[in-house]
Amino acid sequence: MYPWGWIAIAVAVLALIAWYLSYSAARLDRLHGRVEGSLSALDAQLVRRAETSMELANSGLLDPASSMLLADAAGSSLDASDATEVSSEVQEHGVDQQRATIETDLTITLLAVLTRETVVQEGVSEYAHLVQQAGARVQLARRFHDDAVRDVRRVRAKPVVRLFRLAGRTHLPQMVQFDDRIPQTD
Repeated sequence: MYPWGWIAIAVAVLALIAWYLSYSAARLDRLHGRVEGSLSALDAQLVRRAETSMELANSGLLDPASSMLLADAAGSSLDASDATEVSSEVQEHGVDQQRATIETDLTITLLAVLTRETVVQEGVSEYAHLVQQAGARVQLARRFHDDAVRDVRRVRAKPVVRLFRLAGRTHLPQMVQFDDRIPQTD
């Protein structure tokens, strides 16, 4: 074979490798974008759950102690959400442990306040239904986020991605760990 033939084969192989690396980097970038989008969706659903809980606490339908506990937990959740909006670290690292603890506290408070005895009171069942819907959306958003994180981690674990450092300096996304149980009042 002539030298030009070997050169053409080498150029074709290098072009194929360059295309594969470019494709892998673009795919990884899209996956990281999906993680950021799912994190934003999760934050929005957490805010919606906290706002619905705050409405229930301020409705006057609960006893004063339950209202105060629920308002305090929902207020902490809303404050944590406001604090994380201004932080660029949220885009890189996800939900931190402090926010996860606050969301777990809201869940525990909702479970304690929305008992079967409380929900049978007039007007409370409507709010309880709204809180249950918001809780279900939180669970879905968290599941989507964790699936996106799993996909990024799977792709970043590939030897080609690690060898050529296709992830660059992007932080490895973390899964969100908090209690997101829904009060069952039916």
